[in-house]
Amino acid sequence: MVQRVRIRYAKRGRLRFTSHRDFARAFERAIRRAGVPIAFSQGFNPHPKISYASAAPTGVASEAEYLELALQAEVEPEQLRLALDASLSDGLDVLDAVIAVAPGGLPDRIDASRWRIELPGVPDDDARTAVAAFHAAPEILVDRLTKQGRRTFDARGAVALIEVAGPDRVGSDLPSGAGDHLCAILDLVVRQVTPAVRPDDVLSGLRVVADLTPPAPPRVTRLAQGSLTAQGDIVDPLEADRGTPIGDR
Repeated sequence: MVQRVRIRYAKRGRLRFTSHRDFARAFERAIRRAGVPIAFSQGFNPHPKISYASAAPTGVASEAEYLELALQAEVEPEQLRLALDASLSDGLDVLDAVIAVAPGGLPDRIDASRWRIELPGVPDDDARTAVAAFHAAPEILVDRLTKQGRRTFDARGAVALIEVAGPDRVGSDLPSGAGDHLCAILDLVVRQVTPAVRPDDVLSGLRVVADLTPPAPPRVTRLAQGSLTAQGDIVDPLEADRGTPIGDR
């Protein structure tokens, strides 16, 4: 391995339904088409050296997915970004690329995510009432079916911030009886914990404490992930590489 490059990419539109496994296959094909000098593992069945960090659930859009490539030759990050972006389908978009120079891996720099949750058909006031009930509860137990069976866990403790960002108008694709087609929008910051608390778990918690049930499927987008500061900001994990002095690289 000669060089490591860290990449931020997005899943948009219909491509949000791409599973992590399908994306990994598509990305490996893009690497081949773009002629990226990827390094491979040793052994009888070599694999390209690609490390993924905290992939978003299937069906969720994201502006902040991350991976790291190990390369056999040096590349210019922006040229690599453009080549990979051109080799992927529209909706799988490579947004940023930096040379990995700072110590530590991507997972070490990610302890929280910020999400935008659109609730079609939910009036703003109803969403505020539910959020207030969520804040007031010391613990909110929800169930989720996992590979290990059904688990019950607290959806409240991992939430660093939840608030109503304001109403918005949505299209006419809502079911009949969906009110005035308002769409309350939640701004949500969730810390990484074990077991992981996902946006759908928080929505389950809102249903538990306030019986909030949108008349149409919520639309969820991850806006950022990284290190959560005391001020509530999330620091992009690629900033540590951009901020390393040239003499230390």
